[in-house]
Amino acid sequence: MSQNLNQTEALKQALSNRSRPKKASPLSTCATFSGRMLLKIKYVPEQLFDVTAFPVIYLLMFTYLFGGAIAGSTSAYLQFVLPGILVLTVVMITMYTGIELNNDIKKGIFDRFRTLPIWNPSVLVGALIVDVVRYLMASTIMLILGYLLGFRADGGILGIILGLAILLFFSFSISWIWTTLSLIMRSEKSLMAASMMILFPTTFVSNVFVAPETMPNWLAAFVKVNPISLLVDAVRGFMEGTPDYHALLWVCVVSVLLIAIFGPLTMFLYKRK
Repeated sequence: MSQNLNQTEALKQALSNRSRPKKASPLSTCATFSGRMLLKIKYVPEQLFDVTAFPVIYLLMFTYLFGGAIAGSTSAYLQFVLPGILVLTVVMITMYTGIELNNDIKKGIFDRFRTLPIWNPSVLVGALIVDVVRYLMASTIMLILGYLLGFRADGGILGIILGLAILLFFSFSISWIWTTLSLIMRSEKSLMAASMMILFPTTFVSNVFVAPETMPNWLAAFVKVNPISLLVDAVRGFMEGTPDYHALLWVCVVSVLLIAIFGPLTMFLYKRK
C-alpha cells in the first residue's frame, strides 16, 4: 500500500515539475482559424465560384444587356456601372460567412472550440479575415475584366486602392450581421432566405445601376440614404478622382455601428447558445 502511495506521489511530482505550455495569443489563434478556413478552400475549391464566376457574369450581363439602353453606349455605361457592380458583388457574397459558420455549428465542431483555452472571438474573427481575402479576390477579378473591356479609373491606382479599402471595411462590418444570424437560424436555408430578404432590397434599390435623379421622388429619397448607395458613391468617387467625403463619412459611421452592435451580440450568442 505504501509503495503504491509512493509511486502516486512520484508521478504527481513528475507531472507538476513540467512547465505548462504558454497560452496562445489572440493573434496566433486568429491566424490558426484563418488557416483552417483556407484549408477548406484548398480541399473544396468549388466554393470560390461566387468570387470568380459571379463577378464576370454580373459585369458582362449588365454592361452589354442594359448599357446601350441606359447610357447610349456600353463603354459609357461601363465607366458608371463597374464601381456599382463591384459593390453589389462583394456585398452579396458576405452572406456566405454566416452560412459556413452555420454549417460548423450543425456539425458540432463549435462546441469543441468553446472548450479550448483560447480567445473566444478568434474562431469568428479568423473566418472573417479569410472572407476579406475572398472579397479582395472578387474585386481584383472584376477590375481586371473591367480594364480589359475599356474601364479606366481617373483616380488612378490610389483611387482604386482607397475605393477597395472602404468597400472591404464595409463588407467586413456587414459580415457580422450574418454571423449573428448564423447563431440564431436553425438551418443554412433559413439563413440564406433571411439574408436575401435584407440584401436584395438594399443592393438593387440603390444607385448601382442608375442615378437616383431618374427615379420617382419617393424612391429617390430612399435610394439616397441607402447605405449601399452611399458606399457606391464613396467607391465611385475615389475611382473617378472626385472623392465624396460626405458619403465616405456616413459609410464609416454605419460600418463602425454595425461592428459595435453585431460584434458583441454575436459573441453573446456564441458563448450562450
